[in-house]
Amino acid sequence: MQRLVFLFVSSLFLSNVIFSQEDFYALDHVPEIHISFAQENWDEILDAYFLADQGERLTCQVEVDGVVLDGVGIRYKGYSSASVDRIKNPFNIKINYSNESLSYQGVDKIKLSNIIQDPSFLREVLSYQIGRKYLPSSRANFAKVFINDVYWGLYTNVESVDKQFLSDHYWTTSGTFFKCNPQSLSLFGENANLSNSPGTDIDDYLQLYDMKSDAGWEDLLALIQALHENIENIEEVLHIDQTLWMHAFNYALINFDSYIGYAQNYYLYQDHHGRFCPMLWDLNMSFASFRLTDASELYDGFSIAEAQTIDPLTHLNNVSVFPRPLLRKLLEQSTYKRMFLAHLRTIVEENIGNNWYVEQAETHRELIEPWVESDTNKFYGFDDFLDNLNETVVDLVEYPGLTELMDVRGDYLLGYPGLVNPPSIQNTQIAGLHNFGESLIIQTDISDANEVILHYRFSSDDVFETVPMESQGGNLFQVELDNVGNRLDYFIYAQNEDAGRFDPERAAYVFYSSTAALPSDAVVLNEVMPNNLNTAEDDDGDFDDWIELHNRTQTPVSTAGLFLSDDATNPLKWELPDHLIPAQGYSIIWADEDGESGHLHANFQIDAAGETLLLSDSLEFILDETLVPIVTPDISWARYPNGTGPFVLMEPTWGLPNEAADQNEIATSWASVFPNPAAHSVNFMWSKPETWVASLLDMQGKTMRIAQGNSSSGKIELTGLPKGYFTLHILRGTKSECHRVHHQ
Repeated sequence: MQRLVFLFVSSLFLSNVIFSQEDFYALDHVPEIHISFAQENWDEILDAYFLADQGERLTCQVEVDGVVLDGVGIRYKGYSSASVDRIKNPFNIKINYSNESLSYQGVDKIKLSNIIQDPSFLREVLSYQIGRKYLPSSRANFAKVFINDVYWGLYTNVESVDKQFLSDHYWTTSGTFFKCNPQSLSLFGENANLSNSPGTDIDDYLQLYDMKSDAGWEDLLALIQALHENIENIEEVLHIDQTLWMHAFNYALINFDSYIGYAQNYYLYQDHHGRFCPMLWDLNMSFASFRLTDASELYDGFSIAEAQTIDPLTHLNNVSVFPRPLLRKLLEQSTYKRMFLAHLRTIVEENIGNNWYVEQAETHRELIEPWVESDTNKFYGFDDFLDNLNETVVDLVEYPGLTELMDVRGDYLLGYPGLVNPPSIQNTQIAGLHNFGESLIIQTDISDANEVILHYRFSSDDVFETVPMESQGGNLFQVELDNVGNRLDYFIYAQNEDAGRFDPERAAYVFYSSTAALPSDAVVLNEVMPNNLNTAEDDDGDFDDWIELHNRTQTPVSTAGLFLSDDATNPLKWELPDHLIPAQGYSIIWADEDGESGHLHANFQIDAAGETLLLSDSLEFILDETLVPIVTPDISWARYPNGTGPFVLMEPTWGLPNEAADQNEIATSWASVFPNPAAHSVNFMWSKPETWVASLLDMQGKTMRIAQGNSSSGKIELTGLPKGYFTLHILRGTKSECHRVHHQ
């Protein structure tokens, strides 16, 4: 089965989340936010905090669409948009300020922008709406804000790029993370441009970038070094496609309050493959509201007319007063330049040339019009709001009308060299059937191309590999892939001397996907660590329970469609993500109830008293299971021989084959349990007399029977208990063991 996939990961909700009937960031909904301060001079306090610039917050109560949140912390946000001389300031609201587990619809930080530098009120929300089509970008809508029951004005409500955002869009949240904004923006300096001009001393970069992770300056310097000295291997440390999409977005929408203008207002996050991924931020001055840059011919700024026809290769075709290596170093590579221009054409065709942005802008304007009109603290008149969609509004500067600007911009770009005369790609498909472990042929019809490349991967947490597609005569190109797993994601890039094109056009953020049935014995539970004190740390440095899965086949496996559970009545308790286990490889799942830390963190922990673990498919068919006993700290419950044998107690082999250097390291079962299945009672015995306690637990862990003695055998009665499975836990001296008992 082949399908087109839009890369989207739903939010992972925390405990103590407060839900509402509306999606907090839905574009057709304007949340109502009431901020209540106990202090009458709250504004003076926030002004003082802003001037001190220590990040201090004032505690208050916030009500969102009728849901009351207590102990919230608030401060101003931003730099130029906030001022002690303004009534309508932007707000950074930390919901979990006093209670770490408190959130609203999974959101623990609300960022409200005061819509300055935009008479249309539309720029930020509309820009994020476009950006989300092509790369991970914040959700955004509008919000009605009240302070102490007085309507303070209409704000934009923009999703924070924080740990929850990273969890939604990336596989981990512990990677190196930077907000690329200098502490003080310089119009005569390099700012956060990723230049190596400051040198090799980390201290010289501290004022230019804001590190959000616990560590990572060395990683940032390695990226900078690679940009300047190792561009041929740049894909190892930089997500090229996401970078090109960001540049294409900025030039299409003339968003110069960004990297391309003065090298600021973007994020960098290092994913689990070691690649830095750039992300958009602060889009309130897009659509040429900000018209400054340090490219040579535009050094003094540019007019609205110049904005309409600004060259998307300005920093490549002209001298940059200050370096732009993230642009120039990439676009000097001919293929990257064609890919960038292909992305630019897609943005223009899908949003500008077809007037999609106008339709969306008119919808937004109709929704917010009454709240803009009644906003007495807005920075522009109501007539300016009505006019600025189509006409220039003059205040301290000229704010171009969106359609006045973009109609000309769209026509200019669609005729720009590198956007015209691209290859044509049609009928991309898999020829024949997609079967696990077999070869597979991908075909496509392409005209006007001299190079065709297939990008493919076997799960969404993997990196796309490339292979050339060969001409079969006429317009037909194809490639055969060997040993294909149960999932295949792919897209095509073709280019000629003039231009390039992707299929799908939004690749690599959107791609084709095909799946095949996974053999039921392909993946097994291979090792369990239910009492991890010192064996292995997760990405957050925590010693949590872990479960090792093993791919027993010679083919890469995606875990999409598989489930783990510690509850026999709910085998679909936690759905595994689309994660790759290499051929004969291993994957570690953290059983820590901490989904915010990444996608490989299950929503349950392993009971230290012993319990059943299940691996199943979406139809609740049990693929593998084991009864985990009470285990000594840092001793694992593992298959021996590796992948095929019964579970035994042994020294852990985290992410490696279960092997014992000495057979004495393996603790085999010492208790015999019989009969099993049993109708009336179950007996157990071992080699010599010793004090013992035996407990019979149901599948929810509730103790149903207890027996004890000082002998080499014992018995527990089953009469009166419901039919089904139970766990028999035997504690003998310092040894413990668990057995599954079936009561017939």
